[in-house]
Amino acid sequence: MKFSVNQQDLQQALNYCQGIVEKRSTLPILSNILLDVSNSKLTITATDLDLIFVHQIQNVEILEEGKTTTSSSIMYDIIRKFSSGKKINLNLNDSSKLNLESEKSIFNLNCISAAEFPVTDENFNENEFSIKSKQLLKLLNKCKFSISNDETRHYLSGIYLHTNEIEDKNYLTAAATDSHRMSISKIKLDKKIIFEPIILPKKTIYQLCSLLDNYDGDVKISNLKSKIKFELSNSILISKLIDGKFPNYIQVIPKNNQKKLDLNLKSFLDSVDRVASVSLDKKDGVKFNLKENTLDLSVNNTNSGDGKETLSVKFDHELEISFNSRYLIDVASQLDGDRIELFFNDTGSPALIKDPSDFDSIFVVMPMKG
Repeated sequence: MKFSVNQQDLQQALNYCQGIVEKRSTLPILSNILLDVSNSKLTITATDLDLIFVHQIQNVEILEEGKTTTSSSIMYDIIRKFSSGKKINLNLNDSSKLNLESEKSIFNLNCISAAEFPVTDENFNENEFSIKSKQLLKLLNKCKFSISNDETRHYLSGIYLHTNEIEDKNYLTAAATDSHRMSISKIKLDKKIIFEPIILPKKTIYQLCSLLDNYDGDVKISNLKSKIKFELSNSILISKLIDGKFPNYIQVIPKNNQKKLDLNLKSFLDSVDRVASVSLDKKDGVKFNLKENTLDLSVNNTNSGDGKETLSVKFDHELEISFNSRYLIDVASQLDGDRIELFFNDTGSPALIKDPSDFDSIFVVMPMKG
């Protein structure tokens, strides 16, 4: 195996692999990536057995085809320290060492035979549909911060994706909740698709988001019982799904929150962030004291002190309610326009948060007691 590749192309591919490969794997082969040079391209594969990532680099000069596996993290660490955009020569010599050469640097990395690398080949071609990368990214970003970290309720540790039909229009809808807050977002589909409801794991979501961040184009999606496949132009991500039943989230959406608070998004975000500074662990609630067209925000911490700010708002009721500041900041940071709308019922009931510039996303946040 002997080939040359551009430093930036290789660094970007290896960067994606870092998110997949388990740092402390019991199987040494799972710390490695598979490098396969054939048909005038380099294919790099990384897996943790639940998630498989395959990336192709097209403009590769191949002198000799072949394949091997070597440590993902060590190779990445070396490649990213080479001069940007320079040519890197790679050569697998007989003693099963991978020789890396660029400018004045020479490295020899240990390899494990490619035959030991676990690769699965499954046919996913049924029920395939395409979606614009930026739409899918929006869906995931609006929901991912609400994913639960509670190991005991594994069915909440992902995003629930499913299709639904509203007034003859077809949507792909995403929902996530950790039972203190919930995010729901949907995108309109061009046509009705066959897609079984799934729960996408957290690790997959973050990996997919980093791929979609740097990609503008169509994403082909197909799912097969317990797995899902995302295809971009040069990358493929195949993931196992979470086995479990996602709760009926529709019934949690507040139906009778009539008290509407409308205010400037940036000043709300900045104010909550500032008053929350007084609480070191961010566990203290931000207290809302609402009177006509005025919102007093305050945080009181017995150990460190208190903070208070007043905002001019549109509101014509009286209400006192407290929220976890982190939850409010997470939601507000995902809104697209310059306003935020919060709908309340009473002190003990969840608030419904809407983005006036995005009718397809809603958020629910539970208040704090006391």
